[in-house]
Amino acid sequence: MTNRRKVTGDQSLSSPLFLNRLRNRDAGAIETVVKSYTEHLYRGALGLGFDAHLARELVQSVWTTFFDVVGTFEGRSHVRTFIFGILYNKASELRRENARFDSVDPIEKILESRFDVSGKWSQPPVDPEKFLMASQTMALIQKCLDSLPLMQRMAFYLKEIDEHGSSDICNILKVTVTNLGVLLYRARNRLRECIESNARTEAF
Repeated sequence: MTNRRKVTGDQSLSSPLFLNRLRNRDAGAIETVVKSYTEHLYRGALGLGFDAHLARELVQSVWTTFFDVVGTFEGRSHVRTFIFGILYNKASELRRENARFDSVDPIEKILESRFDVSGKWSQPPVDPEKFLMASQTMALIQKCLDSLPLMQRMAFYLKEIDEHGSSDICNILKVTVTNLGVLLYRARNRLRECIESNARTEAF
């Protein structure tokens, strides 16, 4: 029932009549969008690794920008996609301002370190039961999510947590379907590596 209501609501927010009201900065239409997506934006900001205070500031910044540019919104993408695109851009700006965004991605080295020259495991995976116990620890999962580069974290969050479609995510992040696949592949491998590493440490 929840998913059905969500879909119906999303469709009504993309109707030509509603989009026209938005472009004309109709107070009721803007209020509807704010009420519909503020919580999603806040959870998205938290999922990107920002603390509660910065997440609230980021959401406020998104809405400020949305109010400024909504008159030019042509409706080529869903309003949700448009808003999350603003969130991504603002998150990137904030990362740069705070000098906390690390663009280095050592995933190739990480994967190579798991196997020897013959292609066999140099570090066998942890016991499945121990891995499951570790993966159920939300603090550990959040810690590992926080370690992801911003683009991978955003792609993973939009796909796995907020359940956006691939086309929406490509529009938000301005990447191709192929690039999105690479981002998700690397994010999932880094998460597994991080979780397994922590689980192995806790086992000893």
